[in-house]
Amino acid sequence: MAKRLAVIDTERCVGCQMCMFACARRYSVGGLGKSAIHVKSAGGVERGFVVVVCRACPDPPCAKVCPTQAIVPRKNGGVLVKLDKCIGCKLCVEVCLIGAVIWDEETNKPRICTYCGYCANYCPHGVLKFQEIEEAT
Repeated sequence: MAKRLAVIDTERCVGCQMCMFACARRYSVGGLGKSAIHVKSAGGVERGFVVVVCRACPDPPCAKVCPTQAIVPRKNGGVLVKLDKCIGCKLCVEVCLIGAVIWDEETNKPRICTYCGYCANYCPHGVLKFQEIEEAT
């Protein structure tokens, strides 16, 4: 069965950014710079935090707008980025409704969650979960 990253309960997020550190570390990079998931303040501690990560749109606008087909939809939601085809036009960033396409200034390419689930293993508060989904036919 296919799996997908899900944001279960943002009310439990304390802004620790462990998910971000884990994601960046998956790419053998320290710090937060290469993370494909972002945690940001919703307006101070009183208002909580927002987890920004690809929500696996069924008909992803980022893939539709890509002029070189560098971003292609996956069978069970989400997208696959073919970096060798990317020309750096940033249209994918502009069209993402939730801001989940992160631009990597160093490579001049997009970073989008790959649904590996690594970050969910490091979330100490159960905000993220790597869960089974029904496969598309």
